[in-house]
Amino acid sequence: MTRNRPPFTYPSFNDLPPRRSHAFPLGRMDRRALLTAASSLSALLLLPAGLRPGRAESAARPSPHPFVDQIAPDVFAHRGEVAVATRDNAGDHANMGFIVGREAVAVIDTGGSAKVGARLHEAVRAVTDLPIRYVINTHMHPDHVLGNAAFEADGTTFVGHHKIARGLASRAERYLAVYEQDLGPEAFAGTKVVIPTQLIEAPTTLDLGGREIVLTPHPTAHTDNDLTVRDSQTGTVFLGDLVFAEHIPTIDGSILGWMAVLDTLAAEPADRVVPGHGPSSMGWPDASKPIRHYLQVIADEVRKMIADNRTLSEATQSVGLSEKDAWELFDAYHGRNVSAAFAELEWE
Repeated sequence: MTRNRPPFTYPSFNDLPPRRSHAFPLGRMDRRALLTAASSLSALLLLPAGLRPGRAESAARPSPHPFVDQIAPDVFAHRGEVAVATRDNAGDHANMGFIVGREAVAVIDTGGSAKVGARLHEAVRAVTDLPIRYVINTHMHPDHVLGNAAFEADGTTFVGHHKIARGLASRAERYLAVYEQDLGPEAFAGTKVVIPTQLIEAPTTLDLGGREIVLTPHPTAHTDNDLTVRDSQTGTVFLGDLVFAEHIPTIDGSILGWMAVLDTLAAEPADRVVPGHGPSSMGWPDASKPIRHYLQVIADEVRKMIADNRTLSEATQSVGLSEKDAWELFDAYHGRNVSAAFAELEWE
């Protein structure tokens, strides 16, 4: 995976070059141009599938607000920084977005502070004046939920996995303390924990007015409260942190459960997905392959360490180092991942 690559941006129609005056009239093309076009098409088809422009790329459209990309008709996503929370990014280090129906809007995740949530709210209002009926949190981590406060005044229903309320309540005090310290008083101002009250125990359909979205709670994987959101109209799926891209995955649930959920999701069709970190839109199931590989490497190497009677300390110093150049923030989180995997797999 290429590191430090800027996000791909799509030109607006205003950015396209003007039509050349000597372009061929419709229906006419000389032999050289025809051969060039045929050659280009052949070269494209010879590319591996993962390197061809995907449907998710071709679906992008100009966005009415710079904070979000329009990745499908009336589906918008924001790419957060691949970084830890800092004063400079104000907690804007996770992906989020929203879906617009004929009658209402659903927001999916809200960022790591009220300030970031307010930017997302502003982007919604640049698109539509329809009521924001739902804010859906894909899981409990602070970089995805601490912007909820920016939507409280809208009379919004906050929605999440049936285990999110318990998990978020138990960690709220620590999340707030850590983010206040990391962001500083100005960026943190107004931030608080807003816990979802509509809790999802089974696949549930929400209607935005002529547009249905399907919320699916998953078994323990990245966390014990992961929820995905599928827009039935466009085949777009917001995966939360079940998929990381560029940013190293972080295990806060079960490595075995996470691999099992990824395998299930990979078998389900999607036109595009929004990962929890990385590009605002990716092709599927290709987006699942790097993280699935990373988790498998960790599991395999930890199992070998356990079989060889090696210690946790030894494991954290040697397991998975082949993956170092594939992920941002490797040094910050990889050791924790090995520790979590070791604790789980030791009792297989």
